[in-house]
Amino acid sequence: MGASDTRTAAAELLIEDFATVLGQTMGWSPTTGRTAGVLLLSGEPMTARQLQAEVGASAGAMSEITRLLITNGVVHRFKQEGARHYVHQWRADAWVGCLEHQLAQVRRLRDLAHRTEASSDGLPALQQERLGQMAAYYDFMVARLTSLLEDYRARL
Repeated sequence: MGASDTRTAAAELLIEDFATVLGQTMGWSPTTGRTAGVLLLSGEPMTARQLQAEVGASAGAMSEITRLLITNGVVHRFKQEGARHYVHQWRADAWVGCLEHQLAQVRRLRDLAHRTEASSDGLPALQQERLGQMAAYYDFMVARLTSLLEDYRARL
């Protein structure tokens, strides 16, 4: 008997909501959103094979999905003692991980903005201004997200 056989109707609705809303909002496939929902609700770590069975994904697709969820900071992959296969579990600090991921992305964009702004000497004034605005925007975003992360951690 699989976990989907014992899941409540409310849990199934939540998983489907994740498949639709989370998937669309994040630019993910519905299967990725569904996998996030399954892991969020799972009380135990799950192998890739278990996740495949739960969401109806191929091995290759599940590998990509779990990698994406790990990269986005919400899932942890590890090997349990004595186990042969890795398992995946919703991180206890998933929302910190999510915010850390967002901050890392914005920092990379800020660094790009400053590199391009620094090398814009030969461009017309309009393009230089746009690059300056881009750098200012990402400076603002990094500062605010850093502060937001600190505030959120302090609440935990």
